[in-house]
Parts: sequence; structure tokens; C-alpha cells
Amino acid sequence: MLNLIGKNLIIIGLIIAVIGVILYFKESISLLKFFGKLPGDIMIKKENFSLYFPIGTSIILSIIFSLILILINKIR
Repeated sequence: MLNLIGKNLIIIGLIIAVIGVILYFKESISLLKFFGKLPGDIMIKKENFSLYFPIGTSIILSIIFSLILILINKIR
């Protein structure tokens, strides 16, 4: 039981580390430059207020993470 928890924590940690590296080098990776600027992302700017609600980006990331989790479950 503890071995399974440990294995899952290591996998989750590696995934978080990979996401961190991708976000750190986001500007130099041309494929990732469009994230945050997709159609459906809402940006409201006023004098002392700005609101950014990334609906389109959230949907794309949700689909990607779902596919990754489906692949991990099929591998097991």
C-alpha cells in the first residue's frame, strides 16, 4: 500500500516538475506562446481593475490532462 502511494507521489512530482520547466521556458517554446491568448479567454481592463478569465485555455488544458490520465490508466 505504501509503495503504491510512494510511486504515485513520485509520478505526480515529476509531472509538476515538467510543467514548471515548461512554464519557465514558455516564451522560448513557440508552440506555447498562444496559451493565454486563445479565443474564449476573457480580458476586462478598466482604470483600476483588470480581470482575466482564461476559459478557452482552461478547456484545452483540461482536455490535455484528461488524455494524459487516460493514457496512464491504460498503461497500468
